[in-house]
Amino acid sequence: MHRKQAESAHHSSLTRYLFDLLSTAGGIYGLIIVAGVIIVSNNLTAATWEALLAVVATLVVFFAAHAYAATLAEMSNRDLSFLAALRRGVADSIGMIAIGIFPVLVLLLGVLGILKPVNAVWLALLLDVLLLGVLGWFVTAARIQSTLARFGGALLTSAFGGIIIALKALIH
Repeated sequence: MHRKQAESAHHSSLTRYLFDLLSTAGGIYGLIIVAGVIIVSNNLTAATWEALLAVVATLVVFFAAHAYAATLAEMSNRDLSFLAALRRGVADSIGMIAIGIFPVLVLLLGVLGILKPVNAVWLALLLDVLLLGVLGWFVTAARIQSTLARFGGALLTSAFGGIIIALKALIH
């Protein structure tokens, strides 16, 4: 019985870690950035590999800027060393990369020829919106018991990505 409790505690702590990692504001920003850059770069170049490079480069730059800003905020609000503040800043921002990687991997499938490039772009955008909805649900669920509020959180969060996709449809 002791082993099952230890495994359950480990599973619970791993689940909590993943939730904390992915459900940051950075995770939501990351997905919105990914969707926006996919649309802009794909419309400008029409090449999936160029869209992929643009998304990865932009995501890394935004991650670095977000981590830097969070580090400065940590240093100004607390008496922390630079390294301690940097650790907190990176921890606050890493969700941007951790969740943003999923639509990037779908784009990679288009670059590798596993998916048609146009399908990879649309699938990456769809996945982006779905992930935004999942984040919205879980972040709301962590704070509010109402199922209706959870659906509202999921709908509102995914609407950000939906608006970007609607813009793609209008632009294209």
